[in-house]
Amino acid sequence: MKKLTGLFTLYLAIILNADAQTRTAAQQLLLTNEDSLNAGATKSKTVVSGYGSAYYQNNINEKKAVARLERAVLFIGHQFNSKIAFFSEMEIENAKVEGGESGGEISMEQAYLKFNLNSRQYITAGLFIPRIGMLNENHLPVNFNGVLRPVVEQLIIPATWRELGIGFYGRSKRIPLNYSIALLNGLNAGGFKHGTGVRGGRFEGSDASANNLAITAALQYYFKDFSFQVSGYAGGTNVLSKRASDSLKLNSGIAAMPLYLGEANMQWSRNGIAAKLLGTYVALPGAGEVNKAYANNVSKTMYGAYAELSYNLLEHSRKFKNQQLNLFGRYEILDMNASIPSNGIYDGTLKQQYIIAGFSYLPIRNIVVKADVQLVHTGPENPALVINPSPVRIPYKQNNQLINLGIGYSF
Repeated sequence: MKKLTGLFTLYLAIILNADAQTRTAAQQLLLTNEDSLNAGATKSKTVVSGYGSAYYQNNINEKKAVARLERAVLFIGHQFNSKIAFFSEMEIENAKVEGGESGGEISMEQAYLKFNLNSRQYITAGLFIPRIGMLNENHLPVNFNGVLRPVVEQLIIPATWRELGIGFYGRSKRIPLNYSIALLNGLNAGGFKHGTGVRGGRFEGSDASANNLAITAALQYYFKDFSFQVSGYAGGTNVLSKRASDSLKLNSGIAAMPLYLGEANMQWSRNGIAAKLLGTYVALPGAGEVNKAYANNVSKTMYGAYAELSYNLLEHSRKFKNQQLNLFGRYEILDMNASIPSNGIYDGTLKQQYIIAGFSYLPIRNIVVKADVQLVHTGPENPALVINPSPVRIPYKQNNQLINLGIGYSF
């Protein structure tokens, strides 16, 4: 582990990692037609937009490489009048979906109505993305460094996280403060899986249970070149009826078997240098009840954090002033079983550290070419969790290296 930390320090010392892509809301560019519609800056009634990404990955331990069209997303929005607009995105993951075969997925990433109350406040209703973390609302491939999204915001904050509900958004009249609060359908504890946290418990608009509800809220504050955010989520995870809950000896109701998530982040950007910090914590006090009912070996608490630095080598170039070449380094740490209930089984492989370093080249602001090296360190494997291993199974190694190459676009 000392070697891994030393490598990370060396990466930071060499590249300073700043990112001209990380800007405060006041500096945000209208990069897509969706941005223009959201800002009320388009003259078209109906707009088409979208984004996508593809990557190649080489896993050194497994001596295996994969190539994948990660996602292709098509956005269609319509402005009914100055007060009401519709937003929708349809996503295809992993290129194709065939009946009876695992692999791809077709899903609605969002489908909601936006009602402008005035120039500072609006309401959303439908399937939308709550304001949690840095990536959830700003997940276009041109908006983040690294071929793959930060692991903490994939596993601890399960971005892209969207649910059905109603939200209220606004900004202060006197100070640079944004705020939001939303009421959503809750999560499904029966979908929680060992190794993927709460990710499998999302409904994402598909037969979402209304037996349990959740509330989420966020505050964003801007000061000079800094932006700060805190956000939280609290909601029930038991989707069963009272009768079914009683049969399993589970509490029932809209807030039964609650899950709590807290998150804070900071971003800074100046002269081509940028920094990001994020920390998040998840608590599921009733994890023991969940394990008793569903035998899915979930934990009581999880946490994750990351720090990133980047530098745009072309920031001061006159010839290439409209291009970006961002060198970056990111350190991530997470533990998906920070504490476990008495009926849980500890898995050291879920205590993980990552060092990711590479570059993102943007010949124009809507196209990115990426490459990075990912160093991974985990805790030891628990033999009690290795059941009927394959005779050709590769022995588990606590250290691994991944090489990633990717492209992305938005319009």
